[in-house]
Amino acid sequence: MSASQNVLVSETTMSSIIPNNNNSSSQKLPPGLIPVSKKQLLKNIDIINGGAGQRINAWVDSMRASSPTHLRSLPSSISSQQQLNSWIMQHPSALEMFERIMEASGGKQIVMFLDYDGTLSPIVDDPDKAYMSSKMRTTVKKLAKCFPTAIVTGRCIDKVYNFVKLAELYYAGSHGMDIKGPAKGFPRHKRVKQSLLYQPASDYLPMIDEVYRQLLEKTKSTPGARVENHKFCASVHFRCVDEKKWSELVLQVRSVLKNFPTLKLTQGRKVFEIRPMIEWDKGKALEFLLESLGFGNSNNVFPVYIGDDRTDEDAFKMLRDRGEGFGILVSKFPKDTNASYSLQDPSEVMEFLRRLVEWKQMQPRM
Repeated sequence: MSASQNVLVSETTMSSIIPNNNNSSSQKLPPGLIPVSKKQLLKNIDIINGGAGQRINAWVDSMRASSPTHLRSLPSSISSQQQLNSWIMQHPSALEMFERIMEASGGKQIVMFLDYDGTLSPIVDDPDKAYMSSKMRTTVKKLAKCFPTAIVTGRCIDKVYNFVKLAELYYAGSHGMDIKGPAKGFPRHKRVKQSLLYQPASDYLPMIDEVYRQLLEKTKSTPGARVENHKFCASVHFRCVDEKKWSELVLQVRSVLKNFPTLKLTQGRKVFEIRPMIEWDKGKALEFLLESLGFGNSNNVFPVYIGDDRTDEDAFKMLRDRGEGFGILVSKFPKDTNASYSLQDPSEVMEFLRRLVEWKQMQPRM
């Protein structure tokens, strides 16, 4: 991906996704984005600063649960196996339901959206070693020849591209706050007439850099803590932090963020995410890409989003609300989710994508 790709998106395209708001804000926001309300701002400050004891305990409990959240507790009389069976009935295997899924697509244009960590690659202790297999890369490459395909990830585009190494894909990094189309020289979807680049949180770059610097300094005393700069957001990984140190880590992160009320703190899979408090997430990124591909108000599109993390729930919910396509949660355990189907791990994701390619290749050419 070339960092020099620039371009753009018409005001008409964006206004159909994000309503304009002419209210002034102390934090300058990119054109067209919704600034946070005073109520939201105060709530964020309260989350970061207030109620030390109870709030710390709440964060630690959430850290234990990881993400997405585990299925809410059921009566003790219901066994784990019964819970799993009940959950599977509601979120059946996308592999077992493959034929029915293809029937549901009804000849519409399938558009694929894929998370990276835990979906195309296994979850590992060191985020710099989350390599995807050569077989997975080959499968995704074939997939992109059949359908418009995007990687939607919390990582910055440069890092995820170094893992994926496929220039023919669309990339939405930093939870969708950095979006690029296929590199020059690769065929794009016929509806897209120009290279695609959109960065709705560009004004936050200096702030994210400063927060990253402060988090590095503040958390260096906590063994196992890992801080990453994803360009438009930052993350603090605690997968390798001793659970006895989690409360200390929460305090460290909050002590930094209390000076940045226009940033929000959320939790992903064994990671804290620090993002601009703007109306933008993976769901908005998915919607933006569909709009850019010419499917904003189309009834002839069938989007499929596959992901494993709490941040992917925004995309699952968007598809459910839209009433088109579906989400697939990658998980071996019952979780609360807006996804319609499930797959257990990246190996099952690869098998699903492989079958999707084979299905497409068998379709008569129009």
